[in-house]
Amino acid sequence: MSRIDFFGVRSILLVSVAMGMTVLALGQEQQPLKVLVDQFKASKVFWQQIEIGKKIVAAHDRSVLPQILPMLSDQDRHRRGNAAYVFAGLGDDRGFETIRGILTDRSNRPLGQGVVSVGPDSPLDAQIATDRYYAVHLLGDLKDSRALPIILPLLNDKEVNYIVPWSLGEIGEKAAVKPLIQTLDDPNPDMRVLAIYALEKLHATEALPAIQRLIHDQERIHFDGLIAVSEAAMEAESRLR
Repeated sequence: MSRIDFFGVRSILLVSVAMGMTVLALGQEQQPLKVLVDQFKASKVFWQQIEIGKKIVAAHDRSVLPQILPMLSDQDRHRRGNAAYVFAGLGDDRGFETIRGILTDRSNRPLGQGVVSVGPDSPLDAQIATDRYYAVHLLGDLKDSRALPIILPLLNDKEVNYIVPWSLGEIGEKAAVKPLIQTLDDPNPDMRVLAIYALEKLHATEALPAIQRLIHDQERIHFDGLIAVSEAAMEAESRLR
């Protein structure tokens, strides 16, 4: 398994677990907006910061944006992405464009959040891969259909393709169905199963013939209990029917 493959699968699991733990840590009670903004600006851990950001967006108060504007140029692209999420979530296009920019930003920056470096790739390459991966995750969190033409080509990008099906499922646009059906022929079993999960979330009954062709696919994936592709295909077929 390559470094990028390992990173992709591990990131899916680690980000989900970490975010779930953060929700519990932050508590359920409402906090004053100023307190949330102060916490957001002070937070150094991206998965804690994004949960605070979601609470800020839920307050629907754009007056907070000038306070976090400097973060849109933060050297740490995870923090920059989180600030961009708040901007985009509150309807400011600078946020969406900042996240788009992270996907093409291959400039140097100090090593930091999200890096999982194994194999021959340089630490900087690993940092860029994790930054780009997280940007695709944020586009899924935003559920903004404008992201479709940006992330659909990334189904073939080995640095970030593991997160693309999830993001497409979160965005929920039917325009993603055909490319996801094509991904069912991907040579990587992980991608085939991730595409199945996304198609199921999109209630894509038109994908049933392609999913049925995988019912005898015994190749195993590297996450989610190491199941065979056939198991995911059979479960999806049952649910879509």
